[in-house]
Amino acid sequence: MNSRAETFYAVWRNQCRAADVLRDKDGFPPERLLQAVWRHQRLRRDELKTVDGKTVRVLHPGFVSAEGGPDFRGAVIQIGGEPARSGDVEIDLRSHGWHAHGHDRNPNFQNVILHVVWETGAPASGPARNERPLTLPINNLLDAPLGELSLWLESESTAALPEKLRGKCSAPLRELEEPQLAELLRQAARLRLEAKAAQFSARARHAGWEQALWEGLFRALGYKHNAWPMQNLAEARPLWSRGAKSPFAFQARLLGVSGLLPAELTRSQKSSDTWLRRVWDCWWRERDASADITLPRAVWKFHGLRPANHPQRRLALAAHWLADKNFISKIEKWLAANLADNTLPSSLLEILQVERDEFWSWRWTFKSARLAKPQPLLGGARATDLAVNVILPWLWVRAAEGKNTTLRGEIERRYFAWPAAEDNSVLKLARQRLLGTSSRRALRSAAEQQGLMQIVGDFCGHSNAICDDCRLPAMAGEFRAVNDRLRIPFNHEI
Repeated sequence: MNSRAETFYAVWRNQCRAADVLRDKDGFPPERLLQAVWRHQRLRRDELKTVDGKTVRVLHPGFVSAEGGPDFRGAVIQIGGEPARSGDVEIDLRSHGWHAHGHDRNPNFQNVILHVVWETGAPASGPARNERPLTLPINNLLDAPLGELSLWLESESTAALPEKLRGKCSAPLRELEEPQLAELLRQAARLRLEAKAAQFSARARHAGWEQALWEGLFRALGYKHNAWPMQNLAEARPLWSRGAKSPFAFQARLLGVSGLLPAELTRSQKSSDTWLRRVWDCWWRERDASADITLPRAVWKFHGLRPANHPQRRLALAAHWLADKNFISKIEKWLAANLADNTLPSSLLEILQVERDEFWSWRWTFKSARLAKPQPLLGGARATDLAVNVILPWLWVRAAEGKNTTLRGEIERRYFAWPAAEDNSVLKLARQRLLGTSSRRALRSAAEQQGLMQIVGDFCGHSNAICDDCRLPAMAGEFRAVNDRLRIPFNHEI
């Protein structure tokens, strides 16, 4: 270590670190340290070999998975003289963790191409080794002592994506001036708006405008985990909605047809069981007639869901919208109202938010305990998602097909003025990979977020982690050149 770095603070900081932070109770380094080592490739990379003696070349370590499953997604690895492969990487302390943790039985791990471990350990009984991915032990391949790596892990430097792991487009995109980048994102966002609008138009030709809207709303309520079962429910709306009028009646229908209605009482919460009995009193009469459109519970995904996003609760919200005969006309009147930019989110939330629900305002799920305070069925962040992904595109395409340029212009104004939505894993990774920043403030509006996601889908989605054959870097450079040629300096003299 450089002696100039041995300041009082540096020495004091090192002495205050407890020795056991470097290793867990079994004498192993913390798994999160191994994950950071892999992510930043703090390894002697030219010495990597599998337990079978095959050389390993890491072209890209992959991206941290925030939703369960393997620790890293989309890695690009070359084994021996074989062509490079793209797949997932799992990090464990010992090699037998592959079977001990049930990875061999979990379909989410079927794309794992490399099992990175601290040490191999004693072989475990179980399936043959050829039924597991290649194993790479790294306990003797770190590029620094464990103590130094542990201190490094706690520094802020590990939060940012290393420069060498950013996309090839990161440098040319960062060379764009702020107005140029804003214009590029605006153009991509406009394309995304038109693409979503085109989907509504295509569906409306077969099912009508109202049905197209309901399908869009349901799909958005499913978020990324449950968009398809929600869409399936919406498509069957003409069949299961007949005769229902109250929010409770719609809830009974939706919970029944979705397959999310519990078959047994909780036996521990009297109020929940009372309400569940009421639902079954409505549903059992219609269950047989709706058997053909009832979804199996297996189509729903619950892992990684926030309590407020549970599909049971989302369906309860949709039931209130369905019971309101003026729901769609309220949205149309909202568009006709003269609204300032800063009132857009709150004015739409006023329409989408519902009055207190007798059951779901007080519970996340059937089995959860009653909340101390009622919680809204829809928050501002989800209302923004509904606005930019569903409501504004649906309104825009109706105005476009009706050749109402004034109304279409007002919708575009609202779209580009809408405040930024809640952050998500796609945006976080895209900011780091493409824009070279982890700051949320890099994207100031929901439209800029939409634009960045459009770019990811158009380019990153058709390449791999090392940007093979990606045209985005060249496009970014050309975009800058075109804008430079068109720019007229303030002191330009004619």
